[in-house]
Amino acid sequence: MGDSISGYAARFGDETVIAGEFREKLAPGAFARTLREKPDVVMLLDHDSGRVLGRTSAGTLALREDRIGLWFNLDVDTSTPEGQTALGTVGRQDIKGCSFGFRVRAEEWQDGGDRLPLRIITDVDLHEITLTAFPAYPTTSASLTRSNNNNAARRRAEAAMRQRGLSC
Repeated sequence: MGDSISGYAARFGDETVIAGEFREKLAPGAFARTLREKPDVVMLLDHDSGRVLGRTSAGTLALREDRIGLWFNLDVDTSTPEGQTALGTVGRQDIKGCSFGFRVRAEEWQDGGDRLPLRIITDVDLHEITLTAFPAYPTTSASLTRSNNNNAARRRAEAAMRQRGLSC
């Protein structure tokens, strides 16, 4: 097992303001149906589909819903520039949050009274999760888990550098 990044791409019950127009929060169970249907979800850097870090169908991204929210674990490919960027920026905590790309299937609205209205998302179609420096929900998380076998990781990184014509 190599280096991995894990955390919460979404957390239940935490409110955020969307575009200054309304408040939003995710209800427990919002991801349950979509995860049961096993969509092919990808993990990206900053919602950029050209910077894929992993995907569920490849077995490099694991997702599960628990009582806190949508938990993920990404097996990082250190032979790619994107993987190296993810390891570096998350390891330094320059990037420590996540976001997700989705389509709302079911929602409830509550009048905000003297506050902005509140949208409670109860069911989504999940397409992607992303590592980002500017998450819409600031309570999301991403952190690095180093492998116990640092020699294997170092060998992979050195092999990747040699492939690119770089000296080790």
